[in-house]
Amino acid sequence: MDTSIPDELSPYRVFTESEWARLRADTPMTLSGEEVTRLQSLNDPVSFAQVESIYLPLSRLLSFYVEATLNVHLATRRFLGTNDTKTPFIIGIAGSVAVGKSTTARLLQALLARWPASPKVDLVPTDGFLFPNAVLQEQGLMRRKGFPESYDLPELLRFLSEIKAGRRNVSAPVYSHFYYDVMAGQQQIVDRPDILIVEGLNVLQTSKLPRDGKAIPYVSDFFDFSVYIDADEEVLREWYVERFMRLRETAFRDPSSFFHTYSKLGDNTAVEIANDLWDNINLVNLRENVVPTRPRADLILTKGESHAIERVDLRRI
Repeated sequence: MDTSIPDELSPYRVFTESEWARLRADTPMTLSGEEVTRLQSLNDPVSFAQVESIYLPLSRLLSFYVEATLNVHLATRRFLGTNDTKTPFIIGIAGSVAVGKSTTARLLQALLARWPASPKVDLVPTDGFLFPNAVLQEQGLMRRKGFPESYDLPELLRFLSEIKAGRRNVSAPVYSHFYYDVMAGQQQIVDRPDILIVEGLNVLQTSKLPRDGKAIPYVSDFFDFSVYIDADEEVLREWYVERFMRLRETAFRDPSSFFHTYSKLGDNTAVEIANDLWDNINLVNLRENVVPTRPRADLILTKGESHAIERVDLRRI
């Protein structure tokens, strides 16, 4: 029996790349080819043409959303008779390991910051809110790193609550992929941005609903707009293994790297380890926790094997 949902009943409008590109209208391209190259993550190429066809229309849409949200805030302030400070527009970016979340986040940050009004746009990865390795080891969670239980959720909710309250100089912990750990004593300070981009695996994750109806906040409750970056499982595996092998020839060679020992392995052994890490950690997390959050996104960007975005799903309003 065909269980697919007819297009007219889907909560999303679906666009090909060319259809979406037309929605750019007259939005100017403000990034150079060199800047686009610099903003790419390792093993996540993005063409200048795709920035024009996908990310520029998205920045135009977001400009409308930010303006509309500001108007709602002003209307609420008038109704309540308050003089509250501005609240940042928060964008969440979710998706699998190796899908290109960081590249998308950096491209959007650069494009949004160059609007005519020159808004202040900050970017915070949720990796910093992982528990330190010492805590994960103590709790037997090192091979569950990236799963919902490996994050200090109260600390992440504290951060987002203070951001939405318009507080100044809100601190966020800093994570190092080189050392594979939260960096003790290091903080990122976020000082009342106009727009905040929050990027991470499980930012659209929900908890089980309480039977007594009491509110349990989710990270996504603080988002004004959310993006999910999607790709087929086998494509993601290929990208993950390719990235692992490239890191083995670069960053892993540094003796200070957490993964330095992998640089000494032969090619076949390294590939086996990369596939084991994918199959037993990242794929499990993807299926159990990440993919189930995809229907909660306002926008889904679907990538093909070449890393190019081939389809855009925009939630109907």
